[in-house]
Amino acid sequence: MSAPTDMLAARVVEEARRWIGTPYLHQASLCGVGCDCLGLVRGIWRSVYGEEPEAVPHYSADWAEASGIEHLLMAGHRHFLPVDTDDMAAGDVVLFRWRAHWPAKHLGVVSGEGSMIHAHAGAVVAEVHFGIWARRIAQVFRFPPPAERG
Repeated sequence: MSAPTDMLAARVVEEARRWIGTPYLHQASLCGVGCDCLGLVRGIWRSVYGEEPEAVPHYSADWAEASGIEHLLMAGHRHFLPVDTDDMAAGDVVLFRWRAHWPAKHLGVVSGEGSMIHAHAGAVVAEVHFGIWARRIAQVFRFPPPAERG
């Protein structure tokens, strides 16, 4: 990674860690108040860039299963830089599938070697080891440098 990218990655991880302990709340995105996995990434994006890249429509808890559409994967390609899983590094966003044939619907932020920060139902935002999540990775994305954001 280049120096600006290293600084950006450190900023992303620092911001993600600030959200640790935030309760899970479907569709929310407020540090210390509530968020879901998308809300965590949205909050980090706002901290880095000042505003979100697009409005997020209402979504139900079963949106991926009900629609069968890869909404998160498509949004990731619109706003982030795709990264090979082998090149995954701290500060990257990891997209997961619950099942191989379902659309990807969970996000986390890589916080270090083998660890991530994420929000999931019934818990608070936490820093955890990838563990079983590693085999569910659908795509890895990197926050674009502010000057390259389009």
